[in-house]
Amino acid sequence: MGLFANIFKKTEKLAPFDLGRLKVDIHSHLIPGIDDGAQDMDQSIAMLNKFQSMGFKKVVTTPHVMTDSFPNTNEIILDGLSKLQKEAKNHGLTIEIEAAAEYYFDETLMPKITNKELLTFGDNYVLVEFAFHSKPQFLDQLFFELKSKEYRPVIAHFERYMYFLGSIDKAREWRKNGINIQINLNSLSGQYGPEVKKQAEKLIDAGEFDFVGTDCHRIEQLMLLEDNLRNPYIHKIGNYLVKNLVI
Repeated sequence: MGLFANIFKKTEKLAPFDLGRLKVDIHSHLIPGIDDGAQDMDQSIAMLNKFQSMGFKKVVTTPHVMTDSFPNTNEIILDGLSKLQKEAKNHGLTIEIEAAAEYYFDETLMPKITNKELLTFGDNYVLVEFAFHSKPQFLDQLFFELKSKEYRPVIAHFERYMYFLGSIDKAREWRKNGINIQINLNSLSGQYGPEVKKQAEKLIDAGEFDFVGTDCHRIEQLMLLEDNLRNPYIHKIGNYLVKNLVI
């Protein structure tokens, strides 16, 4: 009976992961009306309320900077941040709000690096993203230029790039060369599909990541995350994460 009892024993249900352990979310789209995230201030405040209630102490919101779609400048982002901070204070929110950017690797990024115009978070970290389906060229040059200007690159949502699916070798190689890897928490919920979920799990199993983030564009994504806090892989990130805690 002992053997069969072990076979049929119910797996113990995990408690919801305490997102307060992360303290800071380093990837979100909360400034209203400047990218594909919050479209008005009401949406922004609703998301900030949710972040605070989930235990976060700070958000670093990272609007897209993408020439063809979202040609945001530092001035646009920082002006939007100032308005958001003021409105959050008016609503009695205590969560700290900062801004950096999510830079798309297009023809305008290199000049911004050369001129040291990038918005950063923490210890000079810069969030960078690529096309999802077409592998970009000149990545080595990009990383060289970033590091030569003392920026610390963070690759946004590595698990979502279709050309890397099934292998985390590139993440391992980049991390050895000082390139940081960020995972979207909702990749673990299956939001982006089963293959992306598997890729995120591989990164976590191997410990080949540095940051996690919500990449929150709308409140429904925070609600989905809240519904998935018993996920064992979300629990497992607590064994590795250190950088989220110190920025």
